[in-house]
Amino acid sequence: MSLLGRLRRLSLRTKFILPIAGMLIFSMFVISGYLIKRHSNSFVKELESNGATLLKMLSINAESGVLFESTYELDDLLGILSRFEGIDYCIITNREGTILSQTGEREVDSSGARTDMRDMHNAGDYRRYFTTNNGREILVLIAPVISQTQQLNRENLGITGGVDPSIAPTQISREIGTIELGLSLESVNREMQRAQTIAILLTVLVVLATIVMLAFIINAITKPVTEMVTVTDQVSRGDLSQRLKINQHDEIGHLASTFNKMIESLKQSRDEIEEYNRNLEHKIVERTHQLEEAQAQLIQSEKMSAIGQLAAGVAHELNNPLGGILGYAQFTLEKLQKNVPEKTTSKEVESYLRYVRDIEVQARRCKAIVQNLLRFSRSSRAEDFEEVDINRAVEETITFVEHQLRLNKIDLKVNLADNLPTIRGNTGQLQQVFTNLLINAMHASEAGTAIEISSKFSPALGEFGGTVELQFVDHGHGIAQENIKKVFEPFFTTKEVGKGTGLGLSVSYGIIRSHGGEINVSETPDGGATFTIVLPLQKQASPSDTDTVVHG
Repeated sequence: MSLLGRLRRLSLRTKFILPIAGMLIFSMFVISGYLIKRHSNSFVKELESNGATLLKMLSINAESGVLFESTYELDDLLGILSRFEGIDYCIITNREGTILSQTGEREVDSSGARTDMRDMHNAGDYRRYFTTNNGREILVLIAPVISQTQQLNRENLGITGGVDPSIAPTQISREIGTIELGLSLESVNREMQRAQTIAILLTVLVVLATIVMLAFIINAITKPVTEMVTVTDQVSRGDLSQRLKINQHDEIGHLASTFNKMIESLKQSRDEIEEYNRNLEHKIVERTHQLEEAQAQLIQSEKMSAIGQLAAGVAHELNNPLGGILGYAQFTLEKLQKNVPEKTTSKEVESYLRYVRDIEVQARRCKAIVQNLLRFSRSSRAEDFEEVDINRAVEETITFVEHQLRLNKIDLKVNLADNLPTIRGNTGQLQQVFTNLLINAMHASEAGTAIEISSKFSPALGEFGGTVELQFVDHGHGIAQENIKKVFEPFFTTKEVGKGTGLGLSVSYGIIRSHGGEINVSETPDGGATFTIVLPLQKQASPSDTDTVVHG
């Protein structure tokens, strides 16, 4: 996890304390460093000032000793330095650099020169720099030893000096030697370390005291916030009985009061919604029952409308076998009346049997047509599901419309796959869908064209349970592109007035959806229409039959 991610996971209390403590520590160290630096500079300046004063006194008192190169006098002068602390060494040299007197030791390199000189500065009366001597850090001050003499002109020797200031003796100053004074910085360093220790201890104490105070203050601020978070979490889980118990008269107290009012309002709203849902559920059940009844009535009325369109074809289909039955029955009756049973030949008996068999075949055909028509017209509900053989349902539907197709000179091509598995469904409702599609295809087709019906099986694959697919293809005038998404909407039709209500495809869509399937329409390459029905092997959950979904 990144640093930013870890910081985001910290508590609110920690997020307050850490930055404030960090800024405080940083500020204390900066201020302490600045004060220690100033304190150090002050010590160094004070040491330099004292050393400069001492150096000036030595320079004045060493004039005669350097002038006369009196080692005894100079040693006696330097002996005074033993009374002062922090004197590392002192050297007095003449003008040529020869050491006349010395106390302490000065570290030089093999060439006799001073090394490691830092921060050199010329203060006017003296020069100073920092260096190390025998491992110790020192401040070196160097001042010249000045000799002053008076010079009188020979012409003015007999004149009193006070008569004319212009002829007073002339003061001549010349450098006759140098004094080099090394002052130890150990006392300054000790004071520096002491100041640093005090500053660090003071910083730690201030930081600790501040953190404790911050923790107390922040805890007083964040405690109600933490309580608010806890109550909010419980409210988010649905417990609206929680309330904030914060008695403060600041912004947090106002927020807690507002939060409690919000919870009260939410509880009241939830109670109202639950009461409304209870009433709504009852109304939905009642309305759903009414819609189911209306849907069943709509399906039945559309079915009866289709039966009305099929009546002429069914009547003609019944007329042909009934005519054959009547003809064979009359012919057989006439033969039996003319022939005496004792004189009837075996050949005549064979013909009678053939006539009777034809009568049976034609009668069974009439019975099948009537039974299919009765089954088709019978009112059925979506709950009346059974095992349905799709191919057989299609073949029985064809018997209703094949005569009308022949009258309109439209060919019917049927290509049904063998061994299709059965599905759970309602045969009458599925036949109503097939009839609607065939009649619509017939109305859209011209004489001499064909309508194609095909079926196939898509086996199960993984979670896919397998389906039975039907296609109804016509080669008529097709469906306009702007209407192809509206064909399943209720009351939408492109037929002339009196040739349709616009409910056939809407009802068909509802029936297929109630079977857990899908029905889609698309254009054929030659301009006709292809309706595809996909039915699952087991009925799946689907929207209500009353839903109107546009397919394209």
